Amino acid sequence: MIEVLAAGLGASLSFVGLSYTSFSRRNSETREAVVRLTVAVESLSEKLGDLHADLRQNKREIYDRLQAHESRISGLEHIIDSRRNR
Repeated sequence: MIEVLAAGLGASLSFVGLSYTSFSRRNSETREAVVRLTVAVESLSEKLGDLHADLRQNKREIYDRLQAHESRISGLEHIIDSRRNR
């Protein structure tokens, strides 16, 4: 009778130990996955910030060029108008 009880207790302890090990492993894997995802999100955030800065710079350059072209076109229109009025 004691042997059966000891075997049952041993099996129960083994089950608890394996369950704990499995839970611990899953918890560790989950933690690692969270860390990987966090690093990926931070990397994407940094890249998006860089992209936004590049787009802002390109936008400034485009508007500066448009303003320069507008000034040149105005000058040419003024020249054309003055020649027509002669």
